[in-house]
Amino acid sequence: MSSTPTVPSHRATRPSPRPRLSTVLQLVSRRLHFLAGIVVAPFLAVLCLTGLVYVFSPQIHDSLYRSDLHVNHVGEVRRPLAEQVRAALTAHPEATLKSVLTPPAADRTTRVVLTVPGPPGTADRTVFVDPYTGLINGELSTVENRLPANTWLRQLHSNLQLGEAGRLYAELAASWVPLVAVGGVILWLARARRKRPLREVLLPATRDKTGWTRLRAVHGAGGLWLTAGLLAVAVTGLAMSQFAGGRADAATDPIHLRAPVLAAAPVPVRPGAEPIGIDRAVAAAQAAGLSGELAVVAPSRPDAPYTATEPAEGLPIHRGAVTIDPYTAEVTERIGWNDYSLPAKLSALATEFHTGTLFGLANQIVLALVAVATLVLLALGYRMWWIHNPYKGRWTSLPRPVWRQLAGGPLIVTLLGIAVLAWVLPLIGASLVVFSALDALLNRVKRRSA
Repeated sequence: MSSTPTVPSHRATRPSPRPRLSTVLQLVSRRLHFLAGIVVAPFLAVLCLTGLVYVFSPQIHDSLYRSDLHVNHVGEVRRPLAEQVRAALTAHPEATLKSVLTPPAADRTTRVVLTVPGPPGTADRTVFVDPYTGLINGELSTVENRLPANTWLRQLHSNLQLGEAGRLYAELAASWVPLVAVGGVILWLARARRKRPLREVLLPATRDKTGWTRLRAVHGAGGLWLTAGLLAVAVTGLAMSQFAGGRADAATDPIHLRAPVLAAAPVPVRPGAEPIGIDRAVAAAQAAGLSGELAVVAPSRPDAPYTATEPAEGLPIHRGAVTIDPYTAEVTERIGWNDYSLPAKLSALATEFHTGTLFGLANQIVLALVAVATLVLLALGYRMWWIHNPYKGRWTSLPRPVWRQLAGGPLIVTLLGIAVLAWVLPLIGASLVVFSALDALLNRVKRRSA
């Protein structure tokens, strides 16, 4: 019997074509957007909820501490600051004067900040004095001139009142936001190449769509519009973070990145000379160009100067600061907004934007809208995942691992990009290890189920 020779299969020996750059981007974006979105979304939702409350902390302060912050009746003439300080020290003879914050408006009280005895880290005692009567309206424990509600809400947003562990959660969520957002935009715009009308790319096209496709239309178009706001909030938050922000400080010359500070060099002690007092120090600061609310720090030693700064936030920017000789009222050092480098200016503006103080109520509304829209997108994303979830035996929403679809140059470029990203955002690198292990586990279960 003759046997038929076996013909080798050309399909088995034909090399697979190398994926194009656009295909690589889509593969990586889909993987990051799906897996990171599912895992990081709960952390991001917590950040949005706590940030939504924190951004309106000025209104919360005015409501909670109205009797402390506001005077009962606006008078015609204010009493000397020295008299107001004396009233606060009389109520707390055990304390020493730390600083004085002048009233920011005619109906506001003077804040006299006192240092009270206690272990390191003890909060200051701020006494609110009516500048027209010299009477005390109230007193609160403050940290860095922040009212108790502001301090509590700030810690809630930054670390969930959990200390260092909470800070890790917050920075982890913020670090993944740019990747998830940009990955989603790449996926959505890749669909736009399929000759869809521009209107369907920019606006949700829900007509004749139901279920998962309807959710995808709303989620994709909404995410496209929200990306700019998400990136702005995430980047400004990371600039204030411990690891990513600290890495930026270490990689950049601190002199150019950070805000300039007063040297507050010692002044000659003049025997027999009378100290000028806090009223003359404020007058000297105002004559030097400082305006509005002033934070005046009293000398802690005979050879230490007064320092006066403008703590008010918002536009127009005020960043004036001076040191004043406590015996002659001479301005010995001066810093202004023009002394800030460009990176320092951007850092200051980013911080105020992230805390909602850069352009007042409009800034707060913008941040609130970004937070609410992000919560809606997260809910839509989870609903889309639940429709195609593994618990119903449907794995279509679970993409294959990227390293199984790439090879050679594209895989090397992808790994190098991830390495650079992990250096810039350290928590990305740590979480990628966890995601990779979870990714491998899910795909192993998927293959066994298949």
